[in-house]
Amino acid sequence: MRQFRSLACFFLALLLVLAPPPLTSFAASRVYHGIDVSEWQGDIDFEAVRQSGIDAVYIRAGEGSDYVDAYFESHYQGALAAGLKIGYYHYVTAQNEEEAREQARFFCSLIRGKTVDLYPAMDFESFPGLDVEEINAIGAAFMETLNDCLGYSPSLYSDTNNTANVWNSSFASYPLWVAEYGPAVPGNTGYWATWDGFQYSDAGNVPGISGQVDLDYFKDTMLINGGNDSGSPGGVTYTVRPGDTLWAIARRFGTTVQDLVRANNIADPNLIYPGQVLTIPGHDDMQAVYTVRPGDTLWAIAQRFGTTVQELVNLNGIADPDLIYPGQVLRLPDSSSVLVYRVVRGDTLSGIALRFGTTVQALARANHIADPNLIDVGQTLVIPQ
Repeated sequence: MRQFRSLACFFLALLLVLAPPPLTSFAASRVYHGIDVSEWQGDIDFEAVRQSGIDAVYIRAGEGSDYVDAYFESHYQGALAAGLKIGYYHYVTAQNEEEAREQARFFCSLIRGKTVDLYPAMDFESFPGLDVEEINAIGAAFMETLNDCLGYSPSLYSDTNNTANVWNSSFASYPLWVAEYGPAVPGNTGYWATWDGFQYSDAGNVPGISGQVDLDYFKDTMLINGGNDSGSPGGVTYTVRPGDTLWAIARRFGTTVQDLVRANNIADPNLIYPGQVLTIPGHDDMQAVYTVRPGDTLWAIAQRFGTTVQELVNLNGIADPDLIYPGQVLRLPDSSSVLVYRVVRGDTLSGIALRFGTTVQALARANHIADPNLIDVGQTLVIPQ
């Protein structure tokens, strides 16, 4: 995302790295794999992106008060069709508060009417000729204007250097999307108790994208609940393609065939047709899901995720608790006490342990893993606290 990267700021950020915070700082029940993109990535195959394990994408809408990213619309349409969770960011160039308000209104106009799943972000990171007081005043004017225009809160994108040394405590009420490359967790979140989004690399390689791309983690605290179709979140739909089945669509969006049938008044689950527009239920609930593996029982799954058999039965419409099958996707009750993580290609148990401040042994125990060297892409792991 960053257009101007100062070598001095890079080394300063490295010097600010502190010990990882305890896992209890996570207020979320799930962490999503994400990327952020702009015209610099060019054409993107978002279906391939989705298949690689990416859940969410932030798309650059524009810059300043009149520039629209050349790929804004095509990136949006591609991400929407692939079923990714979508957010937007705007590169701010304002030199005074009036310019900030103008740019916030422009940003709002660009995303109005579009699906919004993650809090729209202010990317204000280049401050030529401005002191800290002026930067904060300009940033506040942008955020307040955007909040008024959208009707819900925006978020702040910042590197750890600016988080520690620029932004004052008034910004801590906004979700924080923080950037730092190298450490397993951000070294400094300033006035924020923790992060909501973490951009951990600017040199990722993701199928479907030519060249490098920023890589992110997003907690579910970065996701917006509720809303409507007029610029606020919600209204997620999917257009059926040739070869689609209701079961495959349910798996893609982390829901169930039964919920799709109910949400769309489908008489026969085996009869859907290309071009049919389906409403995706539960997209705003952002509940974690678990794919049943051979040998699983409902009781064991309930124990693993800190819930009960009855809760799983009720949530998933299960007629017989003794009958579940490998490959079945179960929705998990929302719980702030359990953090779950979905394995993507390239993950190792040691890397996941490092990322979340735990150990391989603790992960293996919590998830009944016999061989720590064998984890599967798509596998849902409980992160022990």
